[in-house]
Amino acid sequence: MNALDDDQNFLCLNAAPAEMDQFWAHGWRHFGVYFFRYRTATHSDKRFSVMPLRIDLEHFALSRGQKRVLAKNCGARIVLRPTAIDAEKNALFNHHRRRFKENVPTSLDQFLSPVPSSVPCPNLELCVYHGEKLIGVTFLDLGQTATSAVYAMFDPAETKRSLGILMMLHSIEFSRANGFRYYYPGYAYHEPFAYDYKKRFRGLEYLDWELGWKPYVKA
Repeated sequence: MNALDDDQNFLCLNAAPAEMDQFWAHGWRHFGVYFFRYRTATHSDKRFSVMPLRIDLEHFALSRGQKRVLAKNCGARIVLRPTAIDAEKNALFNHHRRRFKENVPTSLDQFLSPVPSSVPCPNLELCVYHGEKLIGVTFLDLGQTATSAVYAMFDPAETKRSLGILMMLHSIEFSRANGFRYYYPGYAYHEPFAYDYKKRFRGLEYLDWELGWKPYVKA
């Protein structure tokens, strides 16, 4: 990307695993078949610098805080399966969207294709259950050497469980167990923001738009 290409996008109906690896490595993400990358974002009239992230799974290790999150959720049931949208997930989404005061998402169709398990690439849903109740879901793309989180949602009534972190940890566990090298958790910003929990993982790298991937060092 150069200074004139602050916001780029294209449509892709089908991408091979190795192609997805290349897209993620160059800062692309996607919602459904819509692929995009951008350098800046605006929230409440404030401009933020976008920082694509990935975790080098060879260098990942649990922190004390992450071990506490796992311990706190030891009774949760984790289910991994091909993605399918149903009434239960739509209901969870409608609870989740109430957290937002700006850029409020409208539906899961905004983030996933009509055939979410295979278009534009293989995708799994990682579901978190408390008893029989679905309290969190993250949708995980599968590439050849990497996985990538498309979207995550959780029940706001379960905030104390740190479900965003929990779902990342289980996504990392799955990715490592299946021989993937990288896990892409999405974007954060260089400036402080609600996405900062994504910056607290060992093995984290960020994409410098001019110089490529670098180890992330907390300022």
